[in-house]
Amino acid sequence: MKHIIFGGDGFVGRHLAPKLLADGQEVVVADIVKSDLPHYRQMRFVHCDVTDGASVEAAGIGPDDMVYNLSAKMLSPIQVRAKRHDFFYPVNYHGTVHIIEAMDKAGAKNLVHFTTDMIYGHTVTFPMTEDHPVAPLGEYGRSKADTEVLATEWRKRGMNITLFRPRLIIGPGRLGILEKLFKLIDMNLPVPMIGSGKNPYQFISVFDCAEAARLAWKAGVPNEAYNLGSLNPPPVKKLLGDLIRHAGSRSFLLPTPAWAVKRVLDLLDLLDLPLMDPEQYLIADEICVLDVSKGKRELGWVPQYRDEDMLIAAYDEYRAKKAGKAAAASRVPAE
Repeated sequence: MKHIIFGGDGFVGRHLAPKLLADGQEVVVADIVKSDLPHYRQMRFVHCDVTDGASVEAAGIGPDDMVYNLSAKMLSPIQVRAKRHDFFYPVNYHGTVHIIEAMDKAGAKNLVHFTTDMIYGHTVTFPMTEDHPVAPLGEYGRSKADTEVLATEWRKRGMNITLFRPRLIIGPGRLGILEKLFKLIDMNLPVPMIGSGKNPYQFISVFDCAEAARLAWKAGVPNEAYNLGSLNPPPVKKLLGDLIRHAGSRSFLLPTPAWAVKRVLDLLDLLDLPLMDPEQYLIADEICVLDVSKGKRELGWVPQYRDEDMLIAAYDEYRAKKAGKAAAASRVPAE
């Protein structure tokens, strides 16, 4: 058996690949870019564009292979409304189609596939379990939800497909929307919150995501979906307040009326001047916390990293890069 990781040079993949190597596995990374990572000395890299079916087939999937799909377009950089479908669907949906069809031709049965918690949309029940209603609020969430429908269809044809729905993934090499927050804090400017900041905010560590993917393989690739998020996420006010104190900044938190801010952001979106994607701001004041107990029960997966520590580590990395102290690793595309 070999493990083929599509999108394996990206954020989660560069942590999953060494884990599989440490388990004594043969690993192939299939991606459109190849970074200067030390573990490539011990594994094969295949140039692959998942938007091209022939390119995916050329990756060389075998009948006994374990396949991971980590390739994705994310909400960063922000897209104007007219471009969102064509930005997300070629990679997120059609790329998944190409991978599954190539697996089918090769006789491969086992796939671990990452989607997103944004398939849920607005909070209906709290905390959100895996049977929460699916009602995405935009093209990103829809592109991922459509791949889950695809997975259901292929499971009926005999495939084993484990789905993971992560919250916002953070870790070394990826800042995304957090960079805007860090700049405000560095400049000692007010940090606006959508709403009172009393609602919790939940991250998930890239390291915990990689471990979840490994454990899904170890568990025999269950035909199930699993939420991925931290344990006991703190309120937004505490999360940001702790960060400001850590940074030694004179910034202060600025609560805002959520309904008014959302309408302003809606207007800017209509004018093709988006500051945030609607999928981000429409739920910003809601209690969007994933219940991750299913992963513990069925996979033995328990998240190891706290939200406060993850955010502070991301800020420290941002400061180190500004100071020119960081390693020369290039910025990782959003996963």
